[in-house]
Amino acid sequence: MGASGPRRGPGPPDGGWGWAVLGACFVITGFAYGFPKAVSVFFRALMRDFGAGYSDTAWVSSIMLAMLYGTGPVSSILVTRFGCRPVMLVGGLLASAGMILASFATRLLELYLTAGVLTGLGLALNFQPSLIMLGLYFERRRPLANGLAAAGSPVFLSALSPLGQQLLEHFGWRGGFLLLGGLLLNCCADSAGDAPGEAEAHLAGPRVRKAPSGGRTRRRLLDVTVCADRAFAVYAVTKFLMALGLFVPAILLVNYAKDAGVPDSEAAFLLSIVGFVDIVARPACGALAGLARLRPHVAYLFSLALMANGLTDLSSARARSYGALVAFCIAFGLSYGMVGALQFEVLMAAVGAPRFPSALGLVLLLEAVAVLIGPPSAGDKLGFPGAFALDTCPCGHMAAGLPSPASQES
Repeated sequence: MGASGPRRGPGPPDGGWGWAVLGACFVITGFAYGFPKAVSVFFRALMRDFGAGYSDTAWVSSIMLAMLYGTGPVSSILVTRFGCRPVMLVGGLLASAGMILASFATRLLELYLTAGVLTGLGLALNFQPSLIMLGLYFERRRPLANGLAAAGSPVFLSALSPLGQQLLEHFGWRGGFLLLGGLLLNCCADSAGDAPGEAEAHLAGPRVRKAPSGGRTRRRLLDVTVCADRAFAVYAVTKFLMALGLFVPAILLVNYAKDAGVPDSEAAFLLSIVGFVDIVARPACGALAGLARLRPHVAYLFSLALMANGLTDLSSARARSYGALVAFCIAFGLSYGMVGALQFEVLMAAVGAPRFPSALGLVLLLEAVAVLIGPPSAGDKLGFPGAFALDTCPCGHMAAGLPSPASQES
């Protein structure tokens, strides 16, 4: 995602070189969101080799997601200081190195530090700059562009989950991690760059302020004044609450299905079902939000998507058969896709392009805490022993007094 293509006019071109930027953002978004979830197909093998439980293995994906979100402010500062291209090149190398080193791990702690911390940091240094660049190239078509870029997540999830299962069966989890590390080098090829004067013209805004002496100006690397914006504050709180449970189904669904007696290949295919529905939902929702009559009310459409996702999660408490799990995946993929397509469009509309990098970094930092708590907490409930334990559905909601899948097998 270079910036060698010419830009014409003072504002975003809403096309032209922007489509190349959109394509690269599609790939990077796919890796950033799809990779931590697809890694879950290796959990049972990790549990067997390391003698660990659900909660212990779920920390790998949780740490990866937490790094993706928690390093948001750091990524914002680095992009402001060095530009998108070098930050993303380094990020691609770190993401790849993390998975390659993880293939040699002998303890779970080593997996946490390599696949979790290092790969998560690398994905973060790719993901946020790509969103910043997308906002610079699209204005009128921005909802559609966000929806198309967000579709990278389900597309890659649909591909990476079965791929991970095949790699696990043929090469084991170590060989799978090694090959996935090589695959992540594609992030380097999609690195973004700043067109001449682009970052200064579009991101400087409130970031440039007078120095105390000499009348010289310096750039504010992280604009924390955005926190005083009421719309941003409401959005940040909403995203924190949402992130507590939004990613839990995708991370624990495969193992929940396997423990319920679903064959491994069919259990892995459940994530593909979510992905297939998600692929259609994200661009469609982005196009819908871009309509002249709906765009001023995109925040309400986002709220509706969140409500639908929450109700879907609640209904999954009784999803125990494969058919019921498939129905849950379809409903979840639809609502999840709507949330994914609208979340960054709502933030961009609320704070504007100049403050978007700082706002995005701060929001991702808040989400990091939530995603670090959610999956491991649900994993504890999912693996709780006993005939009448508190059983947990894939979304992490508990149904008291019901036998756990493990006890049903015994």
